[in-house]
Parts: sequence; structure tokens; C-alpha cells
Amino acid sequence: MFGIFSISPSISAHLFTASRRMITMSARTTNLQVSLEPMLVKPPSHPTYDLKGVIKLALAEDAGDRGDVTCMATIPIDMEVEAHFLAKEDGIIAGITLAEMVFNEVDPLLKVEWLKKDGDYVHKGLQFGKVHGRAHNIVVAERVVLNFMQRMSGIATLTKTMSDAAHPAYILETRKTAPGLRLVDKWAVLIGGGRNHRMGLFDMVLIKDNHISIAGGVTASLRSVDLYLQQNNLQMGVEIETRTLEEVNEVLKYASQTKTSLSRIMLDNMVVPQPNGDVDVSMLKEAVELINGRFETEASGNVTLETAHKIGQTGVMYISSGALTHSVKALDISLKIDTELALQVVRRTRRA
Repeated sequence: MFGIFSISPSISAHLFTASRRMITMSARTTNLQVSLEPMLVKPPSHPTYDLKGVIKLALAEDAGDRGDVTCMATIPIDMEVEAHFLAKEDGIIAGITLAEMVFNEVDPLLKVEWLKKDGDYVHKGLQFGKVHGRAHNIVVAERVVLNFMQRMSGIATLTKTMSDAAHPAYILETRKTAPGLRLVDKWAVLIGGGRNHRMGLFDMVLIKDNHISIAGGVTASLRSVDLYLQQNNLQMGVEIETRTLEEVNEVLKYASQTKTSLSRIMLDNMVVPQPNGDVDVSMLKEAVELINGRFETEASGNVTLETAHKIGQTGVMYISSGALTHSVKALDISLKIDTELALQVVRRTRRA
């Protein structure tokens, strides 16, 4: 489930090159010291995902069939400028490596330098990177770069906050990602310190309530999965969703009597909201105690920033939250050529 990065050798080489560009920026920008050690969080593995194709699609939907008519009308084609990345909110930065890939796709001659790396904290008002080269190409790449970085940074920031709250349990995202951005969203979760759930329908068996209903029950669905994997000579993680303690006991009974590929039990909606806004986790805790380490455990349902800590104290191993990717608030980041004026505006609007 947690494969190594294997999108393509050319992209892998570019990612390594990007990780080497952690430099000390000029005193005009900052006086902070920057590590030269490459500390790159690689994307999760996917057998068919074309990350470079996603970048090309994002650029193409912006350019259409004419290109940037405003740039062509206002900016001399050979003019060179320097633009600075500006954080307008506190948070975890993510998408730096992907931003370099976008700039490289638009113009390999653009020079990009960073004060921060993916996973680092930024505070509002901080200039954390810069790009130098042809103005036309910088402006063409700007919105696509920022769209990726803002979404990824929002996901990483929420993931970091929830991961800290849930400790010692691990935070997972779900498949509730933006269509076409599955790998990018899950990459951001890793950058924020979370772990990935299954990438899609192909890399893990997850027996959910509808599967159980159609198959004829918990035992029948588990038996069918074990038979399928055996007949097709497949080895992969198997998880089953349980909604009651009775279902947990049925799973444990089956596993005690049969050789099974089951590896994890999902404990769904066993976190019960209370009228006072608190949650009752006693059912979840009882389920974890019943399983007693025989299988991995995962809590889902009613997971929020406010409940993550209490859930994490029950002994459950994983906590999954669709909100990490389906309800994310983008982190406010901009790319400005006139940074002095940009900072004046930020201060005027009380955003720094």
C-alpha cells in the first residue's frame, strides 16, 4: 500500500535535482540559514498516473488555443524579471517540487531558488522562494504553480495539525480526492506528516458495507475475498468495514477458524457525537480491546480536529479522514514581482 515512487526515471531525476536547490537566499530577502541537505518527500506510487501529463493538462486549459494574450500584449518577449513567493498565511508549505516541474515544463531556463522545502512551516509575510527568467514564461506558469501549491499546502497544513492531535495514532486520507488529482492530493498528505490509505480500487481490498450486503454478510464476503486472492495468486492488504461490535466479533471468529488474508479492521462510526459537542469513544475503545492487536485497526467517521486527540487515545492504530482532501482550505500564497508593494497590500488588509 505504501509503494516507492515509480512514475518515471526522468521525473525522478528532476525531483532529485529540485531537492538540491535548497540555498541561502540574499540578505535582502531573509537572514535565515537554509539546509543544503536534500529532504524530499516523494509522491506515492501509482502504476498508470502520468504526473507530467497532469501538469501539461493544467497548462493547456489555461492557454487554450491562443496562449496568454495579456502577456503577449503587455510584456516584451525577451524581458527578464525576478518574482518572489510570498506566504500570506501561516502553514505547512507543499508543492515546491511540483512547482519546479511546472516551471521546467514552461521554460527549462527559468532559475528557481527556495528558502524552504516541502513540509516546512512558513509564516505570513515570509518570502520563501524566487524564480528568475523570462517574464512572459513566469507569468504563464504562475497560476498553475500557485493552484497546485495552494491546494497541496492546505492539505499538508490540515494533515499536520490532525496528525499532531491524533498521536500516537496515524492519520490517513481517503479516496475523496479531487478528480484527476489523486496522486497530488495524497502526496500533500505525506508532506504534512500523514500516511496514505489505498491509492485506488486496485491496490488493496476494502470490503465496505455495500460489498457485505451484496455478498451475503461479513463471513461470506471475507470467504469470497480469500478465495479470489488465492485463485488469482494475489497478495495485498485486505480490510473490512465493521459497524457494530457484533460484526467485529464475527470477523474475529472467522479469522480464528480460517486462514485469511485479512490485515485490518475498520471501525466505522464507533465515535458517537454527544449533545454537548463531545464524543463518546467507549464503543471504539471496546472494539480495539476485542481485536487486541491481532489485526491493524482503523477508526473512521466523526473525525475532526476537535475529536482526533480523543480518538487517538483509544489505542486505534489509524484514523482516516476524508476532510483532509475533500474539504481542504487552500493556503494563501502569491508570486509577486513588486514585493514591496505586495507586502504593503498584505499589511493593509491585515494578512501579515
